[in-house]
Amino acid sequence: MNKQKVEKTKLEETKKLRKPDGTVVYYLDNKLHNHDGPAIIHPNGKKEYYLFGIEYTPEKFNAVLQDREGLPWYKNPSMQAKLGTTRH
Repeated sequence: MNKQKVEKTKLEETKKLRKPDGTVVYYLDNKLHNHDGPAIIHPNGKKEYYLFGIEYTPEKFNAVLQDREGLPWYKNPSMQAKLGTTRH
């Protein structure tokens, strides 16, 4: 039997960047993105909401999140098991 090396695919995760002026930016795949809240938080308290680089008002952002069903694909245990990215 020949055993073939299986290459694991790494899922991208949202990354957090803190700028010198105090602004906090969340991004995914070089696009502003945060499913859990605002993608940009300014030091003065202003918040901007983005999903995959598209800007939303706070109301529209909440509506989009409520329209989702179940877990996002990257948090689904069955997808993580297939891709080998589960955390124990």
